[in-house]
Amino acid sequence: MKNFLCALTFLLIGGFATNTAQTTSSETTKAFVGAQILTEVGKPALKNGVLLVRGGKVIAVGPTTSVRVPAEAEIINLADKYIIPGLISAHVHVSDVQGLRPPAYTEENALRQLGVFARYGITTVWSLGGEKEPAFRLRDAQNTAALERTRLYLAGDVITGKTPEEARQMVAKVAATKPDVIKIRVDDNLGTNAKMTPEVYRAVIAEAHRLGLRVAAHIFYLEDAKELLRAGADVIAHSVRDKEIDAEFIALMKKRNIPYCPTLTREISTFIYETTPAFFADPFFLREADRDVVAQLQEPQRQAALQKSATAQGYKAALPTAKRNLKKAADAGLLIAMGTDAGPFANRFQGYFEHLEMEMMAEAGMTPAQILRSATTEAARTMKVSGIGALTKNAWADFVVLSQDPAKNIRHTRSIASVWIAGNKIKGSEPSPAQDRR
Repeated sequence: MKNFLCALTFLLIGGFATNTAQTTSSETTKAFVGAQILTEVGKPALKNGVLLVRGGKVIAVGPTTSVRVPAEAEIINLADKYIIPGLISAHVHVSDVQGLRPPAYTEENALRQLGVFARYGITTVWSLGGEKEPAFRLRDAQNTAALERTRLYLAGDVITGKTPEEARQMVAKVAATKPDVIKIRVDDNLGTNAKMTPEVYRAVIAEAHRLGLRVAAHIFYLEDAKELLRAGADVIAHSVRDKEIDAEFIALMKKRNIPYCPTLTREISTFIYETTPAFFADPFFLREADRDVVAQLQEPQRQAALQKSATAQGYKAALPTAKRNLKKAADAGLLIAMGTDAGPFANRFQGYFEHLEMEMMAEAGMTPAQILRSATTEAARTMKVSGIGALTKNAWADFVVLSQDPAKNIRHTRSIASVWIAGNKIKGSEPSPAQDRR
């Protein structure tokens, strides 16, 4: 009996010690020190700040004079670096693309593409249409301290009903899958196909709202955008591209603080491969680019076809209008969310296009601060997701470590030293030797 009690005591003590060690390991505090920290765009950056992370979330952030680093914390020295909140793309598609092969709506494919976004510092994406059940499962499993890939929020199938009743039935079917938003397309692709009629999209919006869901609208024309806003659309998911936006449009947008997602890179993807783009030689692009896709896009006959394509040249002609409208929207104080529409085709390169989009936003006249806000706090507001877009107490510890200051030049978002999601370092996010030599 005595030996049994001794053995039992040993097991209990040993088991307790093991569990305690596991708990301590999973709840280790990480202290990121020495960097300049931009906790939230619009607030002054912290010089030589301290960011404390535990359990996947920010537990404290501030200057060294006010944040005490626990003695047991793991110290990550980031002297001479810059920390910004993880970037958010508020219009993508995730599972539609796998190089030159057909779309594969599998968990494996979604995870691979979310990994690409993560390594580019895009720590959250909003997929506006097309995702299937595996992606919904990934969304539902992501609020964990163990997360090591980009967060995903999503719409289900795009609503394509031809009549109000058919559209309402489609909304109900998609709503049953518990999407984060409903997506519709009101566009004729430069006059090449039929456009969803007002009576149908009004039925979609009314039914979605009845079910507690917002509606994001794909548009091209100014008058369609206005009618959709009058009907209650909640997000304008592309630029107005046929003419310059006017005071009426701005007033309609401001009335309910409707987000405007410019997706300038969507436009360039339609025509830029008429020749070989300069970014095909960029190491930052090549680190993730599918070489087979890159080779295909350089085929002479393909490039020649784009040069003669009325659709490609039509979208090319529309891009300057989109840029002017973005500047006008920013000057008017509209809620602007960075997004690219990357993903439905292999030539819209996920992750890289987000950085190209931000560069194009600067070309349109937006300041680095405005662009960073659109890719962090304003994108989070657009999605209505808390805990992302800023490095504040209790927010998810999703952030990007940069070697150069993006507040001075938005291209510095490409100077990625490392990416962290839920306080976990993303493998492969460090710069390649080729990038280090730039």
